[in-house]
Amino acid sequence: MPIEVDRIRAEFPVVRKWIYMNHAGIAPISQSVYRAMNGYLRDVASNGMTEVEAWRKAEVRTRKLAARLIGARPSEIAFVKNTTEGILAVANGLRWRSGDSVVIADRGFPANVYPWLNLASRGVETRLAPEVDGRIRLEDLLGAVEEHTRVISISSVEFASGFRHDLKTIGAFCKDHDILFFVDAIQSLGALGLDVAEAAIDFASADAHKWLLGPEGAGIFFCSRRAMKRLRVVNLGWASVVNPRDFLSYDTTPLSDAQRFECGTLNRVGMYGLKACFDLIHRVGIEEIEARVLMLTDQLCAGLEEKGYTVVSSRRSGEKSGIVVFRHADITPEALYEKLYEANIVGAVRGGGLRLSPHFYNTEEEVDRVLDVLP
Repeated sequence: MPIEVDRIRAEFPVVRKWIYMNHAGIAPISQSVYRAMNGYLRDVASNGMTEVEAWRKAEVRTRKLAARLIGARPSEIAFVKNTTEGILAVANGLRWRSGDSVVIADRGFPANVYPWLNLASRGVETRLAPEVDGRIRLEDLLGAVEEHTRVISISSVEFASGFRHDLKTIGAFCKDHDILFFVDAIQSLGALGLDVAEAAIDFASADAHKWLLGPEGAGIFFCSRRAMKRLRVVNLGWASVVNPRDFLSYDTTPLSDAQRFECGTLNRVGMYGLKACFDLIHRVGIEEIEARVLMLTDQLCAGLEEKGYTVVSSRRSGEKSGIVVFRHADITPEALYEKLYEANIVGAVRGGGLRLSPHFYNTEEEVDRVLDVLP
């Protein structure tokens, strides 16, 4: 069913002032998310913790919605404060041996680089698959694997180019070679479909403030049942254990599911925001959202090329995403950014070019306006 864009746009006050095309940065939240978070704060202000059972029910519901979006079980979902926290849980929780290696993509966002580089003191090598012309070829990524590679960790979509990885092929390769597969999903979750079981993904992490259209400081970490057996709980806290409400038992046995990675009190106001943004994504439909996002970026790229811009982002089938990075031969990305900003159009300078990242509530008319403003 086609998305009712006018109805959806009523959810986003940002459209009254801006043509917002920086969802790969920090996205505006919807009215639904605002109301959900504000409602929780109002509840705490009025009632303290007397409604704690309602909070717990909301937590259970949010976990189910998150699992449904990525094809996981609720028991495989932990709430985290950001994408990096999920990556750190794996980087620091695996039992490394000196001589092991990790394969990541060159020019990746630091959240998926620093945790692996930090393992050098434990004798773990980080191997980089090169980016060439805005693409990371499958043969280069898998060719970086060697005998002692334990993990491949990539972003589902690269932030500086918009390149979308072939997760199914990479996951099948990892499964065949007993390599753990980690996906930083922040640049796709909420805009593109993701099925962790279908792609044989062991771990995934993403927070809500980009394509999920939710708050900062709230996200999810997926840990498959298979991979959980190979991961130690490094940050064991009171909420990680089997009897978290028996405060004086001091039983350090971790919970049997992914909640073992939640070491303490949750960001409940953020969790209410998460619930609302998952509700919105499910209500609209992730397949419909992906189709619309790709349609808008196709329109944008066609117009850019017609005006003589160089589109860095791959537009091949299976490789295109909601991110479009482009350059002008004679005008700097910074100057292009300022030109758009003066016209109330929001983008970002990334990857040596200007980056635009429209979402499903943007319109074809807004894309045309962007193209009209660009020199």
